[in-house]
Amino acid sequence: MTSPNHPESTNRCPLCGFTNQCSLADPRTADQACWCFSAIIDPARLEALPAELRNRACLCPRCAGITDAALGQPAR
Repeated sequence: MTSPNHPESTNRCPLCGFTNQCSLADPRTADQACWCFSAIIDPARLEALPAELRNRACLCPRCAGITDAALGQPAR
């Protein structure tokens, strides 16, 4: 997915433009599974994306609605 702030970036969240923490988008960690593979993301969050931004880059944990269980706060 591309982001509004970084049109060709796969390591940026398409909603907010901040890093999406995708291990697959980082050559140093591309052999590791992305955090989103084990996360449950509300399909409504994905459906809210414009069609041209879907399936191109990961949402960041915050925009995906993933919270840090230890802190009860959105992940950064």
